[in-house]
Amino acid sequence: MRHGLTRFDARLRSSCPGIGFTARITARVLTEPPFPDTDTEIVSAIRTALRTAANDVSTTCDPADIATAHDIIGQHLHQQRRLPTEPPITFRAELTLGLLPDDQAAVGALLAAQRQQATTDILRRQNTEAVAAELADPAALLVRWLEREDADWSKIPSPEGELTEIAEVFAQYRPEHERTVEHQALEVLREFLTSFPDHAQKRMLYTLLAAGMDGAQRPNHAAKAQALLNGHTPPTAPSAI
Repeated sequence: MRHGLTRFDARLRSSCPGIGFTARITARVLTEPPFPDTDTEIVSAIRTALRTAANDVSTTCDPADIATAHDIIGQHLHQQRRLPTEPPITFRAELTLGLLPDDQAAVGALLAAQRQQATTDILRRQNTEAVAAELADPAALLVRWLEREDADWSKIPSPEGELTEIAEVFAQYRPEHERTVEHQALEVLREFLTSFPDHAQKRMLYTLLAAGMDGAQRPNHAAKAQALLNGHTPPTAPSAI
């Protein structure tokens, strides 16, 4: 029986269709003889049970991370199990895990494709963010319009009309890392502050902001708000000679 349960092979599925693990499993029977069935029947039943158990978790494992897959499947097989015999036969197992050359080559090809796709996605996202940031300004939109080969200078769009509307659409774009509640709150705050163009109004708002931060025991932030307040102080009118 020991010979039949030592380093028997198993082909295990991975999380990537078409790529599998190769495992060599060694089982250890914990129940003392005599056994209710023949050695051949017990060995076959234990092998089947362990292959099934290994496949239950191997399908969640990434073949590109063989070390983690080995730990996950190994821990699963190390649990004590029972055959439904009378009396029951208990056993547990350990394994070594690897990839056949064809599977290893498939993993390499998959990783190369993923890296290429990631690079393409990053470049496309960066280009999108850069274009959106640029075209959020009506003046930049006008420059793009004038750069066209068929641009008609007699039909230049008005910055106060269509260009502004289009620029506002681009201004609403936010990269994924800026789509958090905090960034949305900052946008609301920015729009609120810019809705008060008068210097006296801005001074009042920044004074209240600094006082609120100081009351919340955030003196460093209050100091920064105070510095912004000073930046909005109207320039001193020149004295009459």
